This record gives sequence, structure tokens and C-alpha cells, in this order.
Amino acid sequence: MGQSLVEKLIDAHLVEGGAHPGDEIALRIDQVLLQDATGAMAFLCFEAMGLERVRPRVVVQYADHQTLQNDGRHSDDHRFLESACRKFGAYYAKPGVGICHVVHLEQFSIPGESILGSDSHTPHLGAVAMLAIGAGGIDVAVAMGGGPYVLPRPSVVRVNLVGQLRPWSTAKDVILELLRRLTVKGGIGKAFEYAGPGVATLSVPERATIANMGTELGLTCSVFPSDDQTRDYFRRLGRLGDWRPFGADPDAHYDDEMTLDLGSIEPLVACPSQPDAVVPIAEVAGTPIQQVIVGSCTNSSYHDLAAVAKLLRGRQVHPRVSCVIFPGSFESTVELARNGYVADLMAAGAVVSEATCGACPGYVHVPAEGTRSLRTFNRNFRGRSGLRDDQVYLCSPEVAAASALTGQITDPRTLDLPAPGVELPDKLSANHLLIVAPPADGTSEKLTKGSNIAAVPLGRPFGQRLEAEVVIQLGDKISTDDITPAGAEAITFRTNVPKLAEFVFRRVEPDFVRRARAAGESIIVAGEAYGQGSSREHAAIAPMYLGVRAVIAKSLARIHRANLINWGILPLEFVDPAEYDTIRVGDRLAIVDLPEQLGRGEIVEVQNQRTGARIRCRASLTARERATVLAGGLLAYTKQHSSGPR
Repeated sequence: MGQSLVEKLIDAHLVEGGAHPGDEIALRIDQVLLQDATGAMAFLCFEAMGLERVRPRVVVQYADHQTLQNDGRHSDDHRFLESACRKFGAYYAKPGVGICHVVHLEQFSIPGESILGSDSHTPHLGAVAMLAIGAGGIDVAVAMGGGPYVLPRPSVVRVNLVGQLRPWSTAKDVILELLRRLTVKGGIGKAFEYAGPGVATLSVPERATIANMGTELGLTCSVFPSDDQTRDYFRRLGRLGDWRPFGADPDAHYDDEMTLDLGSIEPLVACPSQPDAVVPIAEVAGTPIQQVIVGSCTNSSYHDLAAVAKLLRGRQVHPRVSCVIFPGSFESTVELARNGYVADLMAAGAVVSEATCGACPGYVHVPAEGTRSLRTFNRNFRGRSGLRDDQVYLCSPEVAAASALTGQITDPRTLDLPAPGVELPDKLSANHLLIVAPPADGTSEKLTKGSNIAAVPLGRPFGQRLEAEVVIQLGDKISTDDITPAGAEAITFRTNVPKLAEFVFRRVEPDFVRRARAAGESIIVAGEAYGQGSSREHAAIAPMYLGVRAVIAKSLARIHRANLINWGILPLEFVDPAEYDTIRVGDRLAIVDLPEQLGRGEIVEVQNQRTGARIRCRASLTARERATVLAGGLLAYTKQHSSGPR
């Protein structure tokens, strides 16, 4: 029996581990990417573990999130990252180079290689048959030191694409359709492998849009084959020597399979405030909007912005709409300018900003209260825009452009305009402009640490008994944005955990920090898909700093579960989700003989001291995870074992 593409990629990088879904596996990592909102903590952990030089072939630190430099703290972080790259041997991509995933696809991607990123949308690189996975910063630090990345082996789902997209239907609508069908937890524990005759009709940037937003499904990764479309993309980049064909065997086995007819896809919109709140555009057409933003790593490629420019050319943005464009890379912006598209956008009244993540993490262009914002981003969690009670809709660039012209959510098929189609640039330079290579030897380099860079906190080991107060009880789909907010107010303190801790759950429960500190040690109780969204490990570090010892949820997002373990917080899931309703805020929950219970199997018994009820929870920890969490997290475990990750 042949192998799927995902199996080939995993087995080519397998250091150790099982062959069945759910088995713990350890993967060799060829490339690493970091972004500045998470990379600083990764480098601080790298330093704290005593590691001296990065080992993977390519490690790139991008300055793409923290580009709002309204005081010196973000600039201080960038100076630290520059110095860390020189000292430890990584490339440094300066502010303005573009968004990490978009730039990395253009400059460094190679079919068949593995890449680990400190950003949850790293699966973007699966568009060119890379094994691309997002992770928390400390896992990335271990990989930078040459250690393997450890995770559960995903089950592999073949997504059989048939037919071809019709005019005005886009790759964004493909992934929105999958979110509509499967929800944000439909891909947990899975890898999607796209196959079938429809794949050949999609360009690499279109594939990247689909792979990128697979993160919103909870997927471990998404993968497309490396084929003639991939070859053409690398030719345009001037990197044909890096291309290789790579695909599944004809008789490959899959754990599951689904079929999607591209010809049936229509324009879709995700309504506030979840990316799976997807409806056909007809259901929201006519909704007034005040802001349109095109960008984010999902929809900022040359073909996305060329499509918007074609629709705006010779026309004007509606007087009541603010329209902002964030290109995905500096190089694609240059080509858009050379071909007149930047002038078309500006002449229509769109503001063309620098090539950064821009408004996606909530740092700039925060909408006004009571207004609606239509965006081409990947997430619309409440508050992510920087406004607590926002109303953010997600859509394709084509829908965004049509709506910018009319001042309301508009089905572009109703306008007397030709569909823009998919246009790729004749060439994109791969000359690493704005990307600084490290010196051959960085041992003499000094790390530059500003006053906002604090020491990395250590978790505390567990004893025989854990007894702690439930200080917050949360509903379903709590994102890492809810735990440690996106937006300019909090991101400034990503390298200063004591300050960042002041923001934990601020938008959900403003009194949380006070109650957690008063409790000393505490427990969080939550619903389904707890920790979805960004890979930011700060959503584990800051609660740990405040004394959170365990999270009991109906289900946990993959990356956040790993981050909880890495920072010494015990992740538990209800065996019977109905027992969630038996717990109240203020209850004291106790686990006796904790190490022994974890060692006996995956079921842990938690006693509610108020009711006397014994609640069965699933731990599902491997021996490695058990040792890590009991020690107080990976950094604490490493410090206890001098032969830690190298």
C-alpha cells in the first residue's frame, strides 16, 4: 500500500514515534520561522536553556507584528531580536519586509522540507508540499537548538477537490465553506491533504490561502502536492532550482476522505465573532459597513491585491467607508507598483499601508464603537480588532472590494463588473532585500536587552496533592486572544510577563487577576475548543505566573494544550462534558496522589470539595509530557536535567 503525502513528509523527518494517529512522534526540523510577538520569548528560552547556535538549515526572525512604534518598547524588542539573530545565527527580516508566512513562502520555501513556526498560521507553507506546523515559542526554541518537535501523529484526511471555481468564487470561499461544514474544532488531531483534479486549477497563492486558514479548523497542518503549478510559482520566483515534484502515491491510504466540488462554491462571509459563523453572502448583503481592510497572511498576496485594484480602478471608495490595504510582502508591493496597481488603489481612495500584519492583531486601524468592519483576515474573535465589542466580518478580497465601493456588504456578482480572475506576477525577486544574514561566528555578540525585557519565569513542580480554587468558568471557543488580548495595549509586554499578566482575561472577566492572586493557586474551567487561535504561549505563561495550576475543559486546542504542558499547567478534559455544569466559581477542587494517578493511566479523579462529587477527567499525557508538567514545565524540567534539549 502506498503512502499519502503527509505520511511521506512525516516519515522523512521522523526521529522516533509510532505509526498510528495519536501516537507521540518526534520530528526533525529543517527550517524555523519566528515573528516578533512570539520570537523574543523563544530566544529568551533559547538563552535560558544554555543553547549557543541555531542548528536548522534556515532560521528566520521576522519583524512583522510589532511595527507600531509609538514608544521605544517595540523598537527595543527589535534591537534585542537583531542582536539575538547575530549571536545565535538566524536571519533577521526587518520591519517592512512583510508578513512572515508570505515572505517565507517567496524567499525560503522548499518542497519536501519541514518547518516549525512560532505562529499558528505556519501551515501556510503547506501550499508547496512542506510539512509546516505552528507551535509555542519554547518548542520552537528546542527545535532551534537541534532538538526534535514532539506532537501527536495526526490522522490524514484526503480532501478530494473536483471541478473548478467559478468567476467571483475564490480560495477564501473554499476554506470558509470547510469552516461552515466542520466548525473550528473539526480538524483537531488531523492533517488535511488536498488532492484530486481540482488541485491543478489552483495557483500556489490560492493554495496558501486554504492552507493558512486550516488553522481555524484546528488542523495540525494542511498540505498540497508539489506539481506543475508549484513549478511555475518557483519559476516566477527565480528559484526553479529549489523546486522538486512531490506527491502522494496513487494507492495511498487515508484515515478519512471528503469531497468538495469547487464548482459549487459561492461567495461566503463569516459573521461576528467566529471564523466558522459562515453564511452565503446573500444572507448579509446590504449590511452597512464603515471599514474595509484587505491584508493579513491569508489574503495579501500579489493576486489578492491585483484583484482589488482591478475592481477599484477608475472608481471611488464609498464616502462613508475607510479602506486600507496591507500588502503581504515588500517584493510583491514593488511588483504591484511597477504594474500600476498601487496607483489604481490610491486613486480610488484606498490607503496603501506598509507590508506588515497591520490591523490583523489589533494594533492599528481599530474600528470605532458601533461600526462594522469587513476584512479579508483569518480571525474575527471578539475584541481581536482592538475594540472589545467589535463587529468584524470576514470575506474574500473580491467581496471586500465590491463592498468598499457600495458602503455595504455586497455580492460582487450583482455588480456590472468583470471578475478580476487570478493574476500572478511575471517575477518576484528572491534577493532577500531587507533580510539580514547572520555573521559566521556570533560568539562575541552581546544581547541587547531593553528595560521591558524581563527574565523568563519558571513554573512550579507539583506535589502529591493539588487543591485549588476555581477562579473562572468560561464557555466554548475561548481563544488565546481572550486569555491574553491581542492589540497594542498588551503586545507591548510580550517580553515582560509580570506586566503582561495584568491583562489576562481583561476583556472577559476584568476581576480575574485580582481573584487569581487572592487564591494563590487556582484552576480554570472551560468549554469546547479552549485555547483556539494564535499559538502565543503567553496565554499559558501569564496564567501560570498568576498561580493557575490546571485547566479543565470540554476540549482543548492542540497548540494551547502543548503550551500548557510546556509551562507547567495541567491540561484536563471532562470525560463527561455534562459535569462541567456541576462546578461553580469559588469551588475548591482537589486531586490526591497526582503523580500516581497520572502514572496509572489517562483518567484522573478530581473531587469537588463543595459537593463531594468525584469528577473523572482525561489527562492523556505521554511519559514525556507527564514528566514535563510535573516538573513545572519544559524550562523547569530542562534546568533540573542538565542534559536537556540540545
